[in-house]
Amino acid sequence: MVGIQVLADKLVQIQAASIARNLPVIEKKINDKLNSYLSELSKLPKTLSTVTEAMTAFMQIIGASKESLKKILLMGEFNEFPHDQQMHCTARLVEMLDQCSYQLHGCNESDSKSNFLMEEIAILEEAKGINLPNFVQRSGFLTILQGKVEGISGIPLEFVEHVWNYIENVVLFVLMRNTEKYYQLQPSARRACQNLIQRMKERSIHWMTEILEMEKLTDYTCNPEYVSEWHRLMTEQETFITKVIRNSNDLGLGPHIKVNVEGIGMVEVGGLMKYPHVLLSQAFDLKMRMTAYWNVVLRRLIDSMALHLQLSVSNLVNKDMETEIVSELMGPNLGVGIERMMEEPPSIAVKREKLIKSIKKLKESKEVVCKIMDGIVTFAN
Repeated sequence: MVGIQVLADKLVQIQAASIARNLPVIEKKINDKLNSYLSELSKLPKTLSTVTEAMTAFMQIIGASKESLKKILLMGEFNEFPHDQQMHCTARLVEMLDQCSYQLHGCNESDSKSNFLMEEIAILEEAKGINLPNFVQRSGFLTILQGKVEGISGIPLEFVEHVWNYIENVVLFVLMRNTEKYYQLQPSARRACQNLIQRMKERSIHWMTEILEMEKLTDYTCNPEYVSEWHRLMTEQETFITKVIRNSNDLGLGPHIKVNVEGIGMVEVGGLMKYPHVLLSQAFDLKMRMTAYWNVVLRRLIDSMALHLQLSVSNLVNKDMETEIVSELMGPNLGVGIERMMEEPPSIAVKREKLIKSIKKLKESKEVVCKIMDGIVTFAN
């Protein structure tokens, strides 16, 4: 009716309107994909082209690791790991120390009621000599002390092993997190951490063994609580011995007679009735000396372990870790480990190349779409 040209113009207008409606959707999809690829590319490890760049990256990793470990192991700050209780390290370390204290105070060696005075009597009978009968032999005291210390020695040594295993897991977790973009560093960092922790563990075990040997060797304290506690416990001596002798004269009583001793509790005295007054007095004195002194020994062990642990962790975070990792990374050939950081793993290199090509294509496509949209606007006008 109006000619071919009019029809052609009309079809062009329809096509332009259709394209104009769809182009914004196409442009949005291109932008979304482009942003996704750019974000993915930015998360890849930065390409290190010089030794200076590699050294800078390495020092940043060490600095970040030291800062994290200082917060969680020394300062009690866990804002980096708010929901991971295993990384709330100061709280976990205190729990381990409390558990060790509980085990020490709850073990058989710390039970003052069990076989009351029987061990002391046996030791005194073997330590007697041609001397006055009413003196407590120091050799007997040391014999009992050495047996007690030997009996508990496994608890603090187990504590040392447990604590350092925990610290190793924490340090490794932080190092692996901070080196995840540099896979070349991870084997060296892991090896350095494990070697260092092993040495520190062995040092702590040696230190703890020496502490235990010192406790076996000498009975000494300047703590005034020892004497005051011993005096308090000794106030029950005559009352206790009188009850034992009185019960021994009552033939109708059985072997499982119990007597309450202030500061100790209910103890069986049936087996004590056959011993003379002097021996019972010596045994009671020896028992109360050991009870008072044993509390000092246990507190001293716990306090020493806490102080040693704090110093060791401080040295680990502030000095030893960095030195060990640098030594491991450099190795016998100075700088080889740093240069290795510049080598990109094949999988990362392939991924980086694909992303760069895709980003380039998407940017070109975006430019084409923009030109088409500009052309449509011009045509419509």
